[in-house]
Amino acid sequence: MPRYALKIEYHGAPFAGWQWQDDQPSVQGALEAALRRLEPGVPRIAAAGRTDAGVHALGQVAHCDMGREWAPFRLSEALNYHLKPQPVAVTAAARVDDDWHARFSATGRHYLFRLLTRRAPATHEAGRVWQVKNPLDIGAMRAGAAHLIGHHDFTTFRSTICQAKSPVKTLDEIAITEGPGFNGPEIHFRLRARSFLHNQVRSIVGTLERVGAGSWAPEDVKTALLARDRAACGPVCPPQGLYLSGVDYPADPFA
Repeated sequence: MPRYALKIEYHGAPFAGWQWQDDQPSVQGALEAALRRLEPGVPRIAAAGRTDAGVHALGQVAHCDMGREWAPFRLSEALNYHLKPQPVAVTAAARVDDDWHARFSATGRHYLFRLLTRRAPATHEAGRVWQVKNPLDIGAMRAGAAHLIGHHDFTTFRSTICQAKSPVKTLDEIAITEGPGFNGPEIHFRLRARSFLHNQVRSIVGTLERVGAGSWAPEDVKTALLARDRAACGPVCPPQGLYLSGVDYPADPFA
């Protein structure tokens, strides 16, 4: 069965997350339904990461095994036709080797978190950003984030229902930038690692927001990390500002 990599973009609001569920709409379920409109016997697909309910994607990657050969462009066009009107789009497709795996072949994952800082309610960007009413101290947040870069036990910053075998991860980058957004000033958090724990990004951003607001000192982030205790974490921020923005592979299948 020929295998294809799919690059996928979606708005997470209507879905209970990426992963297929019996009684809830999911991104995986929407894609598999579209695939089975093309070939009824298509097996279950696999993705680079399982995003939670309400989380978006700009560059999720999945693979599917088809019963016959498809021109990649025709496959993506056919899937997009059958995905309408759901907010899911296949932005690229590529033929890959039979042993290529969207999850296990990945060498890195990138997340973007968008935070809007203005007092008036968001309108056009509602559901796409986390909004806070007051400005945040970028320098303090960067100082707090510096304590999290590298190889650490991230027990404090993972969900109690996380199924990862180990809380030890290497966080390669947290870049925090500020600039004009569509509806006002935005702060962007860009995180990069080989893999992430469940709720790790939202736990980190929620904690750093407390630093930016002045409720925590930057050094408190290090204290929380070393505590290895979920109770030491700051608030977990809401999902609507989070985007899976890209996945790295030894060779880009979409190049």
